[in-house]
Amino acid sequence: MLVGLAAPASAASAVNDDHVTTGGFRPAPIAWQACPELPTDPTVRCGTVRVPIDWARPHGATFEVAVAKRSATDPSHLVGPLFINPGGPGGSGVDFALGANHFFSPNILAHFDIIGWDPRGVARSSPVQCSTTLLSQAPFPVPANRADFAALLAYNARLGADCRAHTGPLFDHVDTLSGVRDVDAVRAALGEHRISYYGVSYGTLIGQEFAEQFPDRIRAMVIDSNMDHSLGTEAFLRTEAVTDQDAFEQFVAWCDRDSFCVLHGQDVNAIWENLMHRADAGTLTIPGGTTPLTWFQLVSVAVGDLYGPSWSTLAAQIAQLNVQPMAKAAAAPALAPNPLAVFCEDWSLPVSGFQQMRQLFAESNSVAPQLRVSSLGWGVWTSCLNFPVSVNNPQHVLRVNTDFPLLEINSRHDPATAYAWAVDDAHQLGRHARFVTYLGWGHGAYPHSACTIGTVDSYLISRTLPAVGTACPAVPPPDPMAAIASPSLPAPNPIGF
Repeated sequence: MLVGLAAPASAASAVNDDHVTTGGFRPAPIAWQACPELPTDPTVRCGTVRVPIDWARPHGATFEVAVAKRSATDPSHLVGPLFINPGGPGGSGVDFALGANHFFSPNILAHFDIIGWDPRGVARSSPVQCSTTLLSQAPFPVPANRADFAALLAYNARLGADCRAHTGPLFDHVDTLSGVRDVDAVRAALGEHRISYYGVSYGTLIGQEFAEQFPDRIRAMVIDSNMDHSLGTEAFLRTEAVTDQDAFEQFVAWCDRDSFCVLHGQDVNAIWENLMHRADAGTLTIPGGTTPLTWFQLVSVAVGDLYGPSWSTLAAQIAQLNVQPMAKAAAAPALAPNPLAVFCEDWSLPVSGFQQMRQLFAESNSVAPQLRVSSLGWGVWTSCLNFPVSVNNPQHVLRVNTDFPLLEINSRHDPATAYAWAVDDAHQLGRHARFVTYLGWGHGAYPHSACTIGTVDSYLISRTLPAVGTACPAVPPPDPMAAIASPSLPAPNPIGF
């Protein structure tokens, strides 16, 4: 990780200077060059912006934030920069920008310079690194007794120390609130007065907090598949379990009505329950050995397929597991990126001890009888217990005061960011947001239909607000061959929001 001295501006020079951040930091202009991933494509360029590791010490050590730009295809009608983030935490905004031509509509690509960045601690921006050997030793995330609970806490402490040793000082400053200061620095490095923004999943938390901190720097902002950063432990786990169960029930209903499902005509819930019992008994194994596939891993597989959703894929995997195990995982390198610290520095989700954990498990199981818990929500929660970082960016009720409403959009049956989260966010944002519901399925509402694409595009390009209460009809998920050509997010993010 390269370090150096920051370049703060004087208070006088910062006044009305678009090359300076709101806090008075003056980043150097971006030295654009060919992107290593697409070296012959003249429409994309890559660069870096050097920012402080600790924004409370702007004169201290710095690191470089990786940035990519995909130029507008019709520069004569350029609206300005559209900053984009795919979530995670851990998703690469650089990769998102490089592949933006496969995600956004031609209208968006024509009117905006697409700007993607890798958030601090992620991908090319000094990623948090941890020992793969230690990561592979993670205990089962649902402790059976107090000894297992103590072992989980001890492991999390060891992992955090390992990640800090391999990452360096940035490890303690990867929270989203620090990250939005980086976004403002990228804006200043571009010399832009205002930006437009599209963030999906955990990228909505970046958008929400940028809107709170820098409301006068926003031209238009879309937050798609929304985080609710006001929830405590019980509400976070319960709403995650409810949304996973709902998405799974939608899959089962599809199998019941559509002959394309390989399980059509069978009792899908009974087959699934049998797989869960086999996992409980240790008889569901990874091929080529005797390593068991746990029920928690089985649920994770299912939830991953519900993101698209890829219902046909999930049905095929369940059918395959019913007769034979899944494919073996590839060997891992010595060090692996692990953006978990971002979540742990953003959320305070305490538990008093093993007894309360068992109560929380029982509550999740009661609302998610097929899945027991949300593998995503439960997984990040238990991984942060006793993880040795400070919660630099704790939960709070949104306080946004932009002069133009944000556009909030969410799938009704999102398996990751609960629809209830989006509803709660809409209440918190009040008149400073306009909420649109996509009545269908999947994580990330924008690419699902002409209605969702058209609504978002009109808002971003011409700042046309949809009518209050707008709801876009559900569109059945495409079959596997059609899905190959359909727009999609980059590869699944390390954590998954």
